[in-house]
Amino acid sequence: MTLSSVAESCEENILTGCLIGAVNLKSSNRTPVVQEFESVELSCIITDSQTSDPRIEWKKIQDDQTTYVFFDNKIQGDLAGRAEILGKTSLKIWNVTRRDSALYRCEVVARNDRKEIDEIVIELTVQVKPVTPVCRVPKAVPVGKMATLYCQESEGHPRPHYSWYRNDVPLPTDSRANPRFRNSSFHLNSETGTLVFTAVHKDDSGQYYCIASNDAGSARCEEQEMEVYDLNIGGIIGGVLVVLAVLALITLGICCAYRRGYFINNKQDGESYKNPGKPDGVNYIRTDEEGDFRHKSSFVI
Repeated sequence: MTLSSVAESCEENILTGCLIGAVNLKSSNRTPVVQEFESVELSCIITDSQTSDPRIEWKKIQDDQTTYVFFDNKIQGDLAGRAEILGKTSLKIWNVTRRDSALYRCEVVARNDRKEIDEIVIELTVQVKPVTPVCRVPKAVPVGKMATLYCQESEGHPRPHYSWYRNDVPLPTDSRANPRFRNSSFHLNSETGTLVFTAVHKDDSGQYYCIASNDAGSARCEEQEMEVYDLNIGGIIGGVLVVLAVLALITLGICCAYRRGYFINNKQDGESYKNPGKPDGVNYIRTDEEGDFRHKSSFVI
């Protein structure tokens, strides 16, 4: 459209006004990244507009929900008290937290422009350094058995990646990928932090620790020792035989004691203590002379 045609159009619409402008927005950084508890500016700049006082709105899009951040010239929601509008349209947030990670949409309505509405979306990422991960390492594992080492961290954002170390040497994700670990058979899942040995060897003994890391930083757990020992089959069989032999001797001793009447004699002795015994088959009859003798003796005394 030439300037003359624009002028003609303006003359035709002199009563309603000539709207030849179009509101346009831009941002100096559409994907800002900031550490937790720092401040950040969400840039939204009007490049073209014929409207001197456009309407500005900011909205937050998170988990498929859209909420107002700036509306009716006021900061809204959880940003109230820690955000402000810079210039005409940019948004500054103080003391950001991981919950502030979201999409933010800047919307401008310019009523006097030919294109009245424009918007721009900014993705804010708040990074959180991992805390000390929780590690679990088995203390002792027999040769040839399976062993699993665990490493977990729940605070870092974005989600951290995990790496395992043995005696300060980093372990690959697959032992087969490095000739240095040809005597081992393990697989490391860097997303979950699990280190799985399908069959441990003596060379797998050592001090283990895990590091959780993301773009904000890293953290490690304390070293823990895993010992791989030989399973002494001969010793186990020998121990079982000794136990069986001891049980057999105890059983034999009990049987011999029972046959010799130790348990029965003890019972009879208890009964004879209560009832003085008499010879089997003999009836004891006290005579008169015995009675007289006892009577005289008691009298003398």
